[in-house]
Amino acid sequence: MRFAPSFLDEIRDRVPISAVIGSRVTWDRRKTNPSRGDYWACCPFHGEKTPSFHCEDRKGRYHCFGCGVSGDHFRVLTELDGLSFPEAVERVADMAGVPMPARDPEAEQREKQRASLTEVMEMATAFFERMLQAPEGAKARAYLRERGLSAATQQQFRLGYAPDGRAALKEHLAGKGIAKDQIEACGLVRHGPDIPVSYDWFRDRIMFPIEDARGRVIAFGGRAMSADVPAKYMNSPDTELFHKGNVLFNFARARKVAAGKEKPVIAVEGYMDAIALSQAGFGNVVAPLGTALTENQLELLWRMSGEPVLCFDGDSAGLRAAFRAADLALPLIQPGRTLRFALLPEGQDPDDLVKAAGPEAFGAVLAEARPLADLLWMRETGGGTFDTPERRAELEKRLRDLTFRIRDETLRRHYAQDMRERANAFFGAPRRDGRAQDRRGNRPGTGHAGQGRPGQAAGRLAVSDSLSRSALVRQTGALPLRETTLVVALVNHPRLIGEHFDAVERLPLSHPDLRRLHAALLDALAHGAAFEREAMVAALTEAGLEEPFERAEALVRRARNWPALADAAYEDAADAFAQALVLHENRNHLHRELRAAEAALASDFTDENYRHFLDIKQQLGLVDSAEALIDGFGQMSGRAG
Repeated sequence: MRFAPSFLDEIRDRVPISAVIGSRVTWDRRKTNPSRGDYWACCPFHGEKTPSFHCEDRKGRYHCFGCGVSGDHFRVLTELDGLSFPEAVERVADMAGVPMPARDPEAEQREKQRASLTEVMEMATAFFERMLQAPEGAKARAYLRERGLSAATQQQFRLGYAPDGRAALKEHLAGKGIAKDQIEACGLVRHGPDIPVSYDWFRDRIMFPIEDARGRVIAFGGRAMSADVPAKYMNSPDTELFHKGNVLFNFARARKVAAGKEKPVIAVEGYMDAIALSQAGFGNVVAPLGTALTENQLELLWRMSGEPVLCFDGDSAGLRAAFRAADLALPLIQPGRTLRFALLPEGQDPDDLVKAAGPEAFGAVLAEARPLADLLWMRETGGGTFDTPERRAELEKRLRDLTFRIRDETLRRHYAQDMRERANAFFGAPRRDGRAQDRRGNRPGTGHAGQGRPGQAAGRLAVSDSLSRSALVRQTGALPLRETTLVVALVNHPRLIGEHFDAVERLPLSHPDLRRLHAALLDALAHGAAFEREAMVAALTEAGLEEPFERAEALVRRARNWPALADAAYEDAADAFAQALVLHENRNHLHRELRAAEAALASDFTDENYRHFLDIKQQLGLVDSAEALIDGFGQMSGRAG
């Protein structure tokens, strides 16, 4: 009996190959990593004492580095158990809970048709590739050059061009003997009872071939060359070959890269992002096809990586997309199967970032990707005020409701514990007078600065250091937000320098422009030249620091840290500055202690040194939790290193 490749793919995907082999070997605990689907054992095909037999769930393959044997789900059953191929297929199908297909002449005919349709799609791909290099494709070639895509990259992704004519592709395929119904079945033309003469689906567009898991072209995406068309990007319609909610762009290539280099797969928002990142060295990148992620696409991501990274544009739409993906994934997560989230600097997509700052900048974005639990906590607490029992109870209820959506019982229990610990760290322990306070003695829900006085707009001066160093708000060489806010507040309200002189004099600043501004502030004050804002700004201008200060103040204004600006009431600026200063000093102190603890641990790995190191890490974690209550992108801040 001949089995449809789609049926074999389905049962292979449903059953980890480790489950097929696991009853025949004993996995080596030292080398095996179940969360990554990576298993080692002594080879069942030849006698050995040390494990050289390797099994990878993501690839669905096994290989012995001793005797060289390799294969898939079915081969291990045919060679070890002596089953025939149909018997092996039946065994795996039973494990997958999928009924064996009855012999179906119609299904076999459809399978033949699918094979013929992929041949038609291959012919269309070759046609588009030729058109890109023809005179008609000059404008498209110029656009791709402007986007920085090399000729090698264009060839790798088989980019093409659909000419601006109603029947260029249709006539080309008809001339090759392709029947009208096949062209229509591939979704290459628009047709129907209300269309007298069918015409090409794609016209005057750069063409992006969309491939299936085997690397066969099953659809296209098209980017319009004309600015006045309704849809800039357009996909093929759903066909026998293609259902866009079940496909990820660049899946086949990314799976090989992710498996070969043992890297997590990265999901970005569009074709061009995936292609640009691949060209920049990030080959383990995929993209959905112009819509929000679906459950099937999440399953594809998890097939490649237990902890894929979703990377969204750093704007409000990107943030909403991250939240939607988190809500979609929450019921589906399991031990070893979750998500991380990375957000780009506001207004930039991956292509922009790599062009402006190089691959290292995108690598920094990935390094600061946050776990799913962080994203959910930050969404529920960001920008909120929890200064009453009712508001705190409402927050706890929302967190419980989120936790209950997790289907896996063990993971649900750990999430519940994690959220309780976060809430306790933020709300704080009761004082002797019965009123709660956090680690710094602040009332619950007021641990973030800049709430202002009654009746006044709530500003945010104290922005977490982890945010200021995260990829959400910085580019290479960007000013760290909290440090910038402190310096801008000192310029706009010079009285703060006198009130906090000792702390201001030793203020630790990481950016050279801020250190220059700080030195100029102290110099102006020492010479009696700057006791008011106007005089201070004049002194900075005279020192040649007008541009750095304007840039710093613009950043503070964009972050809406109003208490640091000149038009804030001095009382509000003073309250916010004091709290921000405490946060800044506490974090710098903890990081100094952490570095010392790391050095001590490296030189003398004792239980005492290890406990001290963990204690410092825990304190930093508590600070991060408390600092998650920040407006805007503060709710997405990454932990400082």
